[in-house]
Amino acid sequence: MKAAYPFTTSKQLLVAPLEVLEPQLLRLPIVFASPHSGSYYPESFVNGSLLSLGSLRKSEDCYVDELFSSVPELGAPLLRAIYSRAFIDLNREPYELDPAMFSDPLPKYANTTSARVAAGLGTIARIVATHSEIYHRKLTYADAEYRINEVYKPYHTALEGLIRRATKNFGLCLLIDCHSMPSKGLPLNTGLRTSKIDFVLGDRCGLSCSKLFIDTVEDFLENKGYRVIRNNPYAGGYTTQHYGDPANGIHAIQIEINRSIYMEENTLQRKPAFLQIKEDIQEMTKYLADFTSQGYDKFKYQRQSAE
Repeated sequence: MKAAYPFTTSKQLLVAPLEVLEPQLLRLPIVFASPHSGSYYPESFVNGSLLSLGSLRKSEDCYVDELFSSVPELGAPLLRAIYSRAFIDLNREPYELDPAMFSDPLPKYANTTSARVAAGLGTIARIVATHSEIYHRKLTYADAEYRINEVYKPYHTALEGLIRRATKNFGLCLLIDCHSMPSKGLPLNTGLRTSKIDFVLGDRCGLSCSKLFIDTVEDFLENKGYRVIRNNPYAGGYTTQHYGDPANGIHAIQIEINRSIYMEENTLQRKPAFLQIKEDIQEMTKYLADFTSQGYDKFKYQRQSAE
């Protein structure tokens, strides 16, 4: 029998909301972040859902943190979420909420009209990737506030700290926001046959990073034989938009990996190609590091004459 909400009465999380895999020696001005690979589903959350755990995992960026887990060996940190995307989406505004999901009024500062909210994919999602409704009853705003304060805010505090550290030490930061995409479209998909695409690179259509960075990533992947496109259907989410600030030396790229090239989407099992893709990502990081070190000054904060 499904448990009623609220999902918990505890004032402390049983499991930490994030993990930072740190390099032994910080050598690169690159920060990797994986906001959607979290695979922890609180028991009371699953019990309070209409869906099985297997169905809830359809929105998860399975194993993306594992694909990028070697980057600390090269001198860059990896920030990874622990809690699942179905529980709270860290690649949204903090209060991107659907009022129809809640039994009480939302605060005035909540963004209730975004396209993501309309699609059911706000900070607290209404549906999973299969379009199935998650909840059997309305939540209270206290449910959302708890998740935002205990999971969302610590994650972004950690991310902001890693970005500040990189810019302080190197004069710039390249943020790589790591994701995976289903081989068939999500609600916000444009209809493009993503099953034929291996990687989508998003830079907010040129606004979130230097063209030189995204050109470098694309060239490397294409030389490895992958099919790569930019900004369609994924131009970059909240993280890319919020943190990407090339004029101030902070560059952000969203990388989406087609799940079907490294895992079985129905069973969530890794494919034999998983290890090769992981090796290619490690090599890509080395390639980016070499490229960046050759021209730090081109990407650093450039003070404007009017300041």
